[in-house]
Amino acid sequence: MAPKKRQKDLMQLFSNLTQKTKIVEPMKTLHGTLRDQDAVEREIALIMREIQERGFFKTKLEPIQLARLITSFYAGKNDTEIARELGDEKLSKTVARARVQLKLFRELDFNMPFDQNQMKTLMSTEMTMKEISEELGISPTTLREYRHVIEQKEDTTLDPYLERIKDVMEDRDLTEKMTSGLQEDTLGESIDVAESTDLTELN
Repeated sequence: MAPKKRQKDLMQLFSNLTQKTKIVEPMKTLHGTLRDQDAVEREIALIMREIQERGFFKTKLEPIQLARLITSFYAGKNDTEIARELGDEKLSKTVARARVQLKLFRELDFNMPFDQNQMKTLMSTEMTMKEISEELGISPTTLREYRHVIEQKEDTTLDPYLERIKDVMEDRDLTEKMTSGLQEDTLGESIDVAESTDLTELN
């Protein structure tokens, strides 16, 4: 029997054995005792508040919004989706800029139609942004965005704080794995009880 069908059949069996097995309550207990996303975001928000208070990070986003940005990024959401998570799709550019400041880079951030070293060389001269953008064949706005990406990649100011945020995220991943493992154990134990009970009734 396929695993999914077997699990479906057994779950149906559980509903018929509610007086003899308890599966829902253990699940609730596990969920309540391990850290959820809100707790993780609150912890990250405290770190972000510290960064902002030290003047290392300027954005109109609040610390808790930056925390949601970080967790949403790791959840695989793009900038527009993250902006929606924050309640306003128009925040997508603000999200993108804050994301880059936090070194949450996407491959597209470095998809530049010129050599990065060429841009760095031109930026070290007395040429204006308009002259450099014309030399590279891009708009001044795009040039500023690319410069922002390169500058943030090389800036180490936030690195100690980003490491702390990374630790929080890794703790969450570990918690999720623990939750998944414990739930599987609980399900397995319940399956054993249900099957045993079913066999007893058949005898």
